Amino acid sequence: MEKIRLGISACLLGENVRYDGGNTHDRFLTDTLGKYVEYVPICPEVECGLPVPREAMRLEGDLVSPRLIRTHTREDMTDRFMKWSETRAAELDEEDLCGFIFKSRSPSCGIERVKVYDERGVPAKKGTGMFAKAFIKRFPLIPVENEDRIYDPELWENFIERIFTLRRWRDAAAKGKTRGDLVAFHTIHKLQVLSHSTKHYRLMGSLVAKANELPIKELYRQYQILLMEVVQLKATPKKNTNVLMHMMGYFKKELTSGEKQELLEVIDNYRMGYIPLIMPVTLINHYARKYDRPYLKGQIYLNPHPMELQLRNHV
Repeated sequence: MEKIRLGISACLLGENVRYDGGNTHDRFLTDTLGKYVEYVPICPEVECGLPVPREAMRLEGDLVSPRLIRTHTREDMTDRFMKWSETRAAELDEEDLCGFIFKSRSPSCGIERVKVYDERGVPAKKGTGMFAKAFIKRFPLIPVENEDRIYDPELWENFIERIFTLRRWRDAAAKGKTRGDLVAFHTIHKLQVLSHSTKHYRLMGSLVAKANELPIKELYRQYQILLMEVVQLKATPKKNTNVLMHMMGYFKKELTSGEKQELLEVIDNYRMGYIPLIMPVTLINHYARKYDRPYLKGQIYLNPHPMELQLRNHV
């Protein structure tokens, strides 16, 4: 797999583009995740023509459609910024982005909890940055995240899983769209899907089963929507335990009583929160190789993203 292309707020890469002339360089994004992704840096405010440093701005007025106002001169930047945001988002069609990491709480970039001030100057943390809103509207299936949620292991693991899933989907579709190709893609993603939603597992299985009833373009469109919906749902310990027990069933004739007991204990310890997911997954990976289970060895669930990121060490 080639490096995944991600959009990112330029200040997070160390570029001095913030209103005060500084940056919010995040070393994890550049030094760790940066080994696996290619960033497309964007600073909406600078690209919109504003200088560095510059007067600060904030969102004011209605929570649904606030105005972007300069804090001292009170200049209304809304129309100028919205026009630029929509044009820039359209240009990103050509960038093959699989995700976007936005600067949190920014009136241009924050995807949630951005302050919107009412007529009394009282803020409510219920807004979305103007460029972020335009991007999400243009690309509703592309994963987005605020950089401050990197430090929530479950949220961050989910985001990384989603961008790698979208990359695999696009790579598979680029090789040719046939019903057989879709069946092959679905087969290796079955347990990953199950770990997020039994409802989607049934819906996607049903869609693939009646693949011959739909035009190929519509089939792929519907599948992609369901795929990106399902991986956005949280994979809880209960759901993961269900998948782990399902995989254990593939070894019921081979495992000794001691091995069965060990695996059950490891899975149960994970379920109760005593150990991270990586431990039962590693043990099942071992048995899949030891007893040569091609179906399990091919399951994306066991290796959804690079192990070096250590994401499953914390969930």
